[in-house]
Amino acid sequence: MYFNTSDGIRLHYTDDGQGIPVLCLAGLTRNGTDFDYIAPHLNDVRLIRLDYRGRGKSDWADPGSYTLPQEGQDAVALLDHLGIDEAAIIGTSRGGIIAMGLAATVKDRLLGVCLNDIGPEVAAPGLDAIKSYLGRKPTFSSMEEATTQRAKLMSGFEDVPAERWRAEAEKHYIEDEGGLNINYDPKLREGVLERAENLNPDLWPFFDALSGLPLALIRGANSDIITEQTAAEMVRRRPDMLFANVPGRGHVPFLDEPESVLTIRTWLGEMQ
Repeated sequence: MYFNTSDGIRLHYTDDGQGIPVLCLAGLTRNGTDFDYIAPHLNDVRLIRLDYRGRGKSDWADPGSYTLPQEGQDAVALLDHLGIDEAAIIGTSRGGIIAMGLAATVKDRLLGVCLNDIGPEVAAPGLDAIKSYLGRKPTFSSMEEATTQRAKLMSGFEDVPAERWRAEAEKHYIEDEGGLNINYDPKLREGVLERAENLNPDLWPFFDALSGLPLALIRGANSDIITEQTAAEMVRRRPDMLFANVPGRGHVPFLDEPESVLTIRTWLGEMQ
């Protein structure tokens, strides 16, 4: 399904099930398929997944609009399009940053927030990794090679079966005449990197804006994006926050790990 933003960009989304509305916001270069693994565990909610502008099946746009505020506005526009006053948000990486921004600006639209491997501080190693691949065509030429290389390159992941890495490769790349390509606008690189605040903003005030909302944090125990120290400070500030430190996972957990599922289900229970 699609809807048009106020500046004329056609955005793709999916809307499945009935129950509490749960808006899923993906990582920087990702799309709604980020949530394929958790979806079977959420068959009693209304699961809404957005492809940001320039990603997945959505239209590409002016790179200058690939910003956190604009993507937050697009998320609210989708809720408006669907006639939804309030929704819970599961935010993976950049999606969690957007969720915190919405808590600071339109908190009345939020029922609760679950952050997937993101916090108010983004660690330097993770930032460096993002800069190394953002907007660049992959060097491998087939899905088979992508599957093998992804298993080698994804730092911090343990005991992941080959079929999962194959599924990941198919989510992140498309086949074209030259082999494989990324499934998002390459100009996302310039749209993000030319604005330092777009990649690593000061988010503690935005995290504190989540006060009063049911909150959960899922962290990959081997994450290079959110450190143990940052997670500990988040727990200190929000001792009521549900927290899962998922073993054998880096950035980002797939969300179908037992620890992730339990945390998300418990978090949803706080809103029902």
